Amino acid sequence: MPLKEETLGNIDISRTAVATIANRAVNQCYGVVGMANKGLVDGLTNILSRDNRRGIEVTVEDDGIVIDVAVIVEYGTRIRAVAESIQNTVKFHVEKALGMPVKAVNVYVHGLRLSDGQS
Repeated sequence: MPLKEETLGNIDISRTAVATIANRAVNQCYGVVGMANKGLVDGLTNILSRDNRRGIEVTVEDDGIVIDVAVIVEYGTRIRAVAESIQNTVKFHVEKALGMPVKAVNVYVHGLRLSDGQS
């Protein structure tokens, strides 16, 4: 959990809050058609809890926040361009909201999917 000490007291921001910010940022990116589960346990947990952190894992280190994002990308888009867009967008939004550095945004593309308009 990111922790920031102020003169008036402590500010504690949960990993869930960081994951929610990252989730909204990812869903703004062109070419992303969905979030993926990192594993079977994550998949079952997300199905049972309806959690919006699906496909996002937040780790807090001494020198910044590390965010892992698992996505499904639209077939026919440049995967590298979509992944770089995700990295930049997530980093910007999390740093803007928290005022804390994001050390890394790791993007894992778990699959490709045709968009609804394609056949």
